[in-house]
Amino acid sequence: MKNNPESSDKYPESSVNALVLTGYGLNCDNETAYALELAGAAARRVHINSLIDGTVNLTDFQILVFGGGFSWGDDHGAGVIQAVRMKTHLGDQILKFIEAGYLVLGICNGFQTLVNLGLLPGSDFDYTRRSVALTFNDCGNFRDDWVALKVNAASPCIFTTGIDLAEFPVRHGEGKFYAGPSTLAQLIDNNQVAVQYARPDGKPANGRFPYNPNGSVYDVAGICDPTGRVFGLMPHPEAFNHWTNHPDWTRRKETLKRRGIAQDTGPTIGIRLFQNAVDYIRNNQ
Repeated sequence: MKNNPESSDKYPESSVNALVLTGYGLNCDNETAYALELAGAAARRVHINSLIDGTVNLTDFQILVFGGGFSWGDDHGAGVIQAVRMKTHLGDQILKFIEAGYLVLGICNGFQTLVNLGLLPGSDFDYTRRSVALTFNDCGNFRDDWVALKVNAASPCIFTTGIDLAEFPVRHGEGKFYAGPSTLAQLIDNNQVAVQYARPDGKPANGRFPYNPNGSVYDVAGICDPTGRVFGLMPHPEAFNHWTNHPDWTRRKETLKRRGIAQDTGPTIGIRLFQNAVDYIRNNQ
């Protein structure tokens, strides 16, 4: 692979290459690339224009990440302009990327973009039709908080394999997931609802605020396509890349110390989510 001016020359050699989109208001690219590196991938931050003009080729990668931020300022709705631009210039390439068996992840604004593109939910393997929405939070304001998530063990989602509960931050004003009754029923029946907002003990949020921070129907926090290879979620796994990211880390550290339990120094749940993606590519190349 050729070096990319948007990328650091410090990235390690890896058999798994991940592309993290940046530009036009996206602001979580550094965190996301860092998390992917910790997970074992070679991550490259690539400006959207570099993909469009052919400076960087999508075919050089196996993981494509639409990260968080405020693409085009969300002026016409969250993720709307990015979706139009990507579909117009790169739509066929992205569809071929998915057909090749590679992975696509959308986080927050990236999830909104995937929904607007029609890549999610991908019902009946149609990745061109928009059938669900992410819209304004019921609470009427922007939410910046940590939430608990319950993972659907029956979901085919590659990214959540082996994870039961997780805690990640949310940072959004348009995170309410909505789908019509028949579409929602199909998602539930197909186990495409991969993660749901929950109470701290893992029990369903049942729409209760602030456990469900935005009013999402069925407490939906993230969905995948039928293959499990395309995944979008509103919470930010890349923002939990070290144990000290968690707001309660000092309390937890002291609690474990008083109980004589060694502090966990392994990867966080956030990094494990990315490791699942890296491991999948390594095992299926």
